[in-house]
Amino acid sequence: TFYYFLRLCLDKILLQCILQSRTLSGADAINALRPFYFAVHPDFFGQHPKEREVNENSLKRLNGYLENLQKPGFRSFKPTQLTFYVREREPNSSNVQESFSASGFRAVSFTLHTRDLLSTVLDILNSCSLSTEHVQSLNVSSQPHKEAKSAVNRPIKWDKTYYSFTGFKDPEEELEQAQRVETTLLSWLDYNEASAVKKLKKSLPLRKELERLKIELSHELQLSDIRWQRSWGIAHRCSQLHSLGRLVQQRPEILENVKGRTVVFTDRSGMSAAGHIMLGTMDVHHHWTKIFERLPNYYKLQKRLLLLEDRISQLLGGIQVIYIEELQPLLTLEEYFELLNSFYNKLRDSRLPFHPRSLRGLQMILESDRYAPSLHEFGHFMIPTVCDPAALQWFIFAKAQEARENLKRKEEMMITEKELINTSTERFSLDRLYKEPSVSSAQMIDCCKRLLEESLPYLQGMHLCVSHFYSVLQDGDLCIPWNWK
Repeated sequence: TFYYFLRLCLDKILLQCILQSRTLSGADAINALRPFYFAVHPDFFGQHPKEREVNENSLKRLNGYLENLQKPGFRSFKPTQLTFYVREREPNSSNVQESFSASGFRAVSFTLHTRDLLSTVLDILNSCSLSTEHVQSLNVSSQPHKEAKSAVNRPIKWDKTYYSFTGFKDPEEELEQAQRVETTLLSWLDYNEASAVKKLKKSLPLRKELERLKIELSHELQLSDIRWQRSWGIAHRCSQLHSLGRLVQQRPEILENVKGRTVVFTDRSGMSAAGHIMLGTMDVHHHWTKIFERLPNYYKLQKRLLLLEDRISQLLGGIQVIYIEELQPLLTLEEYFELLNSFYNKLRDSRLPFHPRSLRGLQMILESDRYAPSLHEFGHFMIPTVCDPAALQWFIFAKAQEARENLKRKEEMMITEKELINTSTERFSLDRLYKEPSVSSAQMIDCCKRLLEESLPYLQGMHLCVSHFYSVLQDGDLCIPWNWK
């Protein structure tokens, strides 16, 4: 018994020594991950809303993982799978601003299962093919990545009989098992259902308050809708509506021109390309007041913009120019007008021989970050502003029939998607079923069809979001990947 007790004490002491020699502070971890944050930060993906949203959500989950590692006595062991879009670099470029290739970015997925900050930092950097040399300069005795990845938090490798006799868990076996096990929908729901229910119940009073505020403000201002650009928490949204309500009380006269409009809470203030009033969440009432005062001028610019779209349509055989919020970056009215004007001048000078109304019924969107035209699965053409007019003419003629077929299929797909969402909501007694903008209709349809083949009692009364990864949001919404296993 004494020998057994002695070995346990030595085990504990040596374990602390090993951990202390490899300890990385939270500040050191942030510094070590600077190249990673620079490569994946959502602010650099303004022209790519889907990739921006994936990175935003993955960063939230990563930050939560890092915070848990720093909590005293933290012992829970739950592998976390993350997906990031990483900006690419040219290998021989020395200029930071110009070092990213034309391809833009690449998708990287990896699973975190380490229990200390140092190993986690090294895992992240290596998974994204980023250098780890700078980690050596930190005040830690970092090891090569292979050692860090395979190392377990025990200084002595005991025989398997030691774990059988004591009942302690073998960390090596635990790690191997975690790496082998693939997350399934049922296992994930079983593990996270209690946490989601707790968060959801806590958020219910705020959800009611949010709905009340939204209805009251929409009625008082005669708004068409109130939206949010990002998936902010319920408390944050309530706070924003309270701020707008206070402004209405203080300056009711400046809100006379908002009738029938949509207000969108977003990162900056102004009017969007879609004609919505944007209120920057970081701006104070003074900035919002200025936007409401400028609304008459914005409406004049919007009329000029619509006229410009008609002129482009006439030059391109009657094809309709549209702006799709879910697929395009959030542009201001001024930015979109400049984009249209530049494209119009290019078309006018080229004098393309399109027969009047020959392309009537077709649709196109303008993009500033592409170099070649393409046809979307929903039937609209995606046209770069820098596209060569001759190449544009050939592409539209070649793809016109396919575009019409895709547009027709889009209508059928939207109906199918809506029916499946309603059926799934009713079947599982969900309070709400929705998807992230980055999830296509085809992906949502596939997801719902497979869900309806399952028995999922966990979902009763829940809010279910179809996304690209598993997550429990702060207000209890369950996020599942559309291609769940």
